Amino acid sequence: MLNIEFEPDNQSEPCQCCGGLTTSLTRFVYNDNNAYAIYYAKFSNNHPERVVVATVSLGEWGEDSTPAQRVAFALELRASKNEYQVGLIDAKFSPWQDAKIIGRTLNREEALTHPLVKEAFHVNDHMVIYDTPIRDYLNANN
Repeated sequence: MLNIEFEPDNQSEPCQCCGGLTTSLTRFVYNDNNAYAIYYAKFSNNHPERVVVATVSLGEWGEDSTPAQRVAFALELRASKNEYQVGLIDAKFSPWQDAKIIGRTLNREEALTHPLVKEAFHVNDHMVIYDTPIRDYLNANN
């Protein structure tokens, strides 16, 4: 069973493209109380199209683990009237592509065939259900 540890939301710099307030989230995910993943998410309150950019890092998170034992999946999340939509994006579009702790951020083509891609989507499912700032932001226009 996945559980999410919610760090305080960080509202920071104006968005480069729209000037809106940017919200950044850091979350720690546990599977049966064992460290399982980290995800980051970012969105702006002024974008005409509501999109959350996120990165999910999976792999080994034990005490002796290293970033080389983890990979990160860059994602975009959107909502339509009936569902949430998620898509893999290239690493260069991730604000966290250079974060060392998460391991190497995969490009879209690599991510599509990576053995952990289903787990990244599973974490994403929990993000849109249990992470209130993400859910509220995506649902604001629906």
